[in-house]
Amino acid sequence: MPTFTSALDVDASAPPRPPRRAWGLGALLVLLSLVLGALSLGVGSTGMQAIWQMLADPVASQIVWDIRAPRSLGAYTAGALLGLAGAVAQGLFRNPLADPFLLGSASGASLGVALALVALGASPLAADWLLSLGLTGAAFVGAVAAVLLTLALARGVQHTLRLLLAGVVVGVVLGAFTSLITLSFPETLQSLQAYVLGTTAFVGWSAVTTMAVVWALCLTVAWALARVLDALVLGEATAHSLGLPLVPLRLALVAVMALATGAAVAQTGLIAFVGLAAPHLVRAVVKTTHARLVLLSSLMGGALLLLADALARGLMAPQELPVGVLTAVLGGGYLLWLMGRSPR
Repeated sequence: MPTFTSALDVDASAPPRPPRRAWGLGALLVLLSLVLGALSLGVGSTGMQAIWQMLADPVASQIVWDIRAPRSLGAYTAGALLGLAGAVAQGLFRNPLADPFLLGSASGASLGVALALVALGASPLAADWLLSLGLTGAAFVGAVAAVLLTLALARGVQHTLRLLLAGVVVGVVLGAFTSLITLSFPETLQSLQAYVLGTTAFVGWSAVTTMAVVWALCLTVAWALARVLDALVLGEATAHSLGLPLVPLRLALVAVMALATGAAVAQTGLIAFVGLAAPHLVRAVVKTTHARLVLLSSLMGGALLLLADALARGLMAPQELPVGVLTAVLGGGYLLWLMGRSPR
């Protein structure tokens, strides 16, 4: 692959300097995540408790390791996946308002869950098959199917605008089908509502392992293709002039975004604004290339969702807020403040 420089790169004539600010932000996010993780282990239906006191009690210790620990790690890995997908989406579409759900994966996942809930009550044969697949599996299949439908309507990934418009259309149409199903089968509404609002309450160790493996795979591919995103920022004509095979590379980036989003959505439901806000927060602190942006956005997304999950459990204990509602309020407020601060 030919080498090239991006507009975000450091001047080649200047002596190489370590990206201290970027690595400093990364170290700060890791430290913040460790602190938030330790605090979230002590947040439960009874409010906030010191973690060392809970570990001294055998019953409380089991609650920590069997329920709160996988939930906290699940919130972090899901946020990391969404932050990574958001950074890839914003670079791929050259739009700072792009988010991981642009290709219709959220609507597809919701439709998959709705169809699974209907089938579970429709026939014993369907129930046996779906119990082995699980609602998370149905959500992942729905998310991937929605992305494939978007690619089919856009006739591939050659044209970014066509891909973006196809994703919007698929999202609206599949969302309408989901609403039609809930109207036709009202008994599915309560179960579907928890999924649509977003929750980490049902995340276990197997879900954490799955999301961690997907995150490592997607981060590796995104890191390898980071310079492609740098080139796309300069425009498709510039990327073509550099001799890059844009069609397969863009398809690989779409696959990374779809896989990361589908894995997170399948385990935690629809959690808004994390993938949109995480790259913005990183760029507000440090200007860097996509090689470091995808990693920092991933760390930022994990910290954001971990904080939101702890607040969702502790703000109104013993009642628990849907974490997706909390992220929507916090993320929407941040973006409104950002719009008011910068007219551009």
